[in-house]
Amino acid sequence: MRVSPDAPIPDWSALETSFEHNAPDHHAYLDLQNGQVVTINDTRPEDEEKRQQIARTTGRFIHLDPASSREQYRWMERFVASVEDPALRERLTLAIDGKGAFRRFKDVLLSYPVERDRWFSYRANLLHIYIDGWLANQDIVLGAYPPWGKPEDPPEPNIPLEKPANERAPGPSETLRRTARDLIDRLPAIELPAAIAYLQYLLDKQPSVHHEPTT
Repeated sequence: MRVSPDAPIPDWSALETSFEHNAPDHHAYLDLQNGQVVTINDTRPEDEEKRQQIARTTGRFIHLDPASSREQYRWMERFVASVEDPALRERLTLAIDGKGAFRRFKDVLLSYPVERDRWFSYRANLLHIYIDGWLANQDIVLGAYPPWGKPEDPPEPNIPLEKPANERAPGPSETLRRTARDLIDRLPAIELPAAIAYLQYLLDKQPSVHHEPTT
């Protein structure tokens, strides 16, 4: 990132929001003339004028590339690895396994306010590292350095989370699924419609695939 006192100072808060918002129908651009962030949503017809302005003005706007869901999932894995309470660490490991991981992760932390606050700080730090890296790769000039200073990379390695089971044993999620299947197999046939209806009810409660991790 290059800095010059004559260049505009970006709206850092809007930049942070845009870099963590990765819904496929949402697009954000940094206006290099005034530092403002312009957002466009494909579902809003009123945004078409902004889209045309960006297309007409070559070199004024730069598209912001948000952190992907995979990247933000890796942030959760690193945080889970940093949790000192073994019981909570195992609960979070289970929570982030499979579809709906971001929502379940958030739900677990609701019961742990201290760790929840630590997660917000942990995520913000990783987001700032991501933004700094992105800005460093762009040939643009801004009027100031980011207000968060120089974030430090956490000690937890940026690798897939190790499951709390040995290499040959099934993971905790698979163990629960096997237990559920065993219980269903033991049910009398007359009880199966009720069990199936309840399982369908649980599935219907699950949100659709979400591309904007908000934890």
